[in-house]
Amino acid sequence: MTRSIYLCISVFLFISWIPKLITSYPLSTKSRWIVDEKGQRVKLACVNWPAHLQPAVAEGLSKQPLDSISKKIVSMGFNCVRLTWPLDLMTNDTLALKVTVKQSFERLNLLDDVLGIQTHNPKILNLPIFNAFQEVVSNLGQNGVMVILDNHLTTPGWCCSDNDLDAFFEYPNFDPAIWAKGLSKMATLFRNVTNVVGMSLRNEPRGTRDFPDLWFRYMPKGGEAVHAANPEVLVILSGIDYDTNLSFLRDRFFNVSFTNKLVFEQHWYSFSDGRDSWKKHNSNDFCAKIIEKVTHNGGFLMSRGFPLFLTEFGANLRSGDVSGNRYMNCLVAWAAENDLDWAVWALTGDYYLRTGQKHVVETFGVLDPNWKEVANSTYLQKLSGIQLPVRGPGLQSKKLLFHPSTGLCVTSNLSNNLPTLRLEQCRKAEPSTFDPSEGILWSNKMCVEAPDAVGQKVKLGVGTKCSKLGQTSATHMHLSFKTTSNGSLLCLDVDERDNSIVAKPCKCLTKDASCDPASQWFKVL
Repeated sequence: MTRSIYLCISVFLFISWIPKLITSYPLSTKSRWIVDEKGQRVKLACVNWPAHLQPAVAEGLSKQPLDSISKKIVSMGFNCVRLTWPLDLMTNDTLALKVTVKQSFERLNLLDDVLGIQTHNPKILNLPIFNAFQEVVSNLGQNGVMVILDNHLTTPGWCCSDNDLDAFFEYPNFDPAIWAKGLSKMATLFRNVTNVVGMSLRNEPRGTRDFPDLWFRYMPKGGEAVHAANPEVLVILSGIDYDTNLSFLRDRFFNVSFTNKLVFEQHWYSFSDGRDSWKKHNSNDFCAKIIEKVTHNGGFLMSRGFPLFLTEFGANLRSGDVSGNRYMNCLVAWAAENDLDWAVWALTGDYYLRTGQKHVVETFGVLDPNWKEVANSTYLQKLSGIQLPVRGPGLQSKKLLFHPSTGLCVTSNLSNNLPTLRLEQCRKAEPSTFDPSEGILWSNKMCVEAPDAVGQKVKLGVGTKCSKLGQTSATHMHLSFKTTSNGSLLCLDVDERDNSIVAKPCKCLTKDASCDPASQWFKVL
C-alpha cells in the first residue's frame, strides 16, 4: 500500500508539469534525431488515438468533450498523438464528405453514442466524417499537441491479421496506386496545418507476400507522393512482419528526395516474441536476447543515422499480465537507453464498435472506459521516465541511472547527516555516472559505499571507500558488489516503502523463469 501511495503521488506531481510546447515548426531530421526549425532536438512522446474503426470517427467523443480529451493528453505528459485513419477517408468521397457523424453511428445502430456525442460534442454531430477528423486535429493543435497522421488500413474496421484483404501491397484491397493518391490527398489537405508534423505511410504491412521486393517497389513511391504534396511533414516508413522487421535495409537501400524528412518506424509487443514467452523464460536472459533481435531488425538504423520511431507498444493494464509487465520493463529500459521517439498503444478507454461488439474496453488503454481518469497510474509513471529527452542536438546531456520498473531515476538523498541514494523523477534527479571499467557509481560528486548487510541503505562517501560495482546478468542491468565481511554477492535494489536504494541478494541470476528481477534493474543512460 505504501508503494502504491508513493507512486500515485509521483504521478500527480509529474502530470502537473506541462511539456514545453514546440513552436518552431516544421520538423526535420538531423542524423538519428528529429529536430525543429532551429535545429533543436524534439522528442516525440506520443499516444495512439484510433480513428480508423467502422464509424471512422476518433474514439471517445461520446464519453468526453474533445477539448477535455486533448487537455488530458497534455496533462499525462504526451506531446504528440498518432492519429489513425482509413484510406477510404481519402478515396471514398461519399464516406468522407456525404456521411455525417450522426449518420455513420446510426447506420451501425450506435444510438447511445449519438446521444453521447450530442451531449459532449454537439459541434461535430452533423459534420461530414472528414470535417470531424479535421476538428480533432485542430483541437489538438490548440492544445499544443503535435499530430502524426497514420494510414492504418484501407476500409474502416479493426486491424490486423494475415488474412486481411489489405494486408500488403497488391492484395485485393491494397492497390498501391490508389494508396499513393490517398496519401497525397491527405498530405495536401493538411499542408498548412502546422501541428501535423508527420505522416506514417501504412500500419503493419504483413501477410504471405510481405517480401522486401514489393516494399522497395512501392513504399518509397508512397513517401514521394506525401513529400511532393506536403514537403514540410516527416515521412515515416514502416517495415514488414507487422512492422517488426526492417532488417532488409541492412544490405539494400533506396534513394528518395526527402532524406532530411525520412523516419523509420517499428512495433514491439510482448506477443511479438511469442505468446507468454516472457513468462516462460528467465527475464534477464530473455530481455538481452530480444533486445538483440529488435536491434537487428530495426534498431541498427539509428547507428546508420536515421531516426527510429517506436510507434506501437504496450501491455494489458487491467490484469496481472506477467509477460506484459516483464516485457515492458525491458522495453522501457531499451527506449531510455536509446532515447527513442515513441507512441504507446493506446489512448482508448473503449471502442464504439470493435469486431461487432459495442463498447469493448481497450485493456491496453491509458484512460478508463469513461475516458476521464488514468487507468493505471503506475504504468503512466513508468512512461514518464521516457517522455523527456536526455540527449540530442541543442541539449546538454545529463547522465542518469534509470530504474525502468518505476520510470524514476537514482539521485542523492542529502536530507540527513548520512547521504544515501533514492529514486526521484528523472527531470529532478541529480546526475549519476557509472564507468563499467572502473565500477564506481558517482552521484552529486560522491561515490557509492555499499553496505555490508542485506537491507541496509546504500551510502554515499567522498571517495576513500568507494565500492566497485559490477554489471551482473545478461542485461547488464544488475549492479552488484561483494560484501567485505563474507564476500557474498548483493545487488542494488529499491525499498518499496520509501524508494530508497538498498542492498539485497541478487535476483534471477539463474535460469529460473518464475522470478522477476525488475526491482534490481538499473539502466545507465
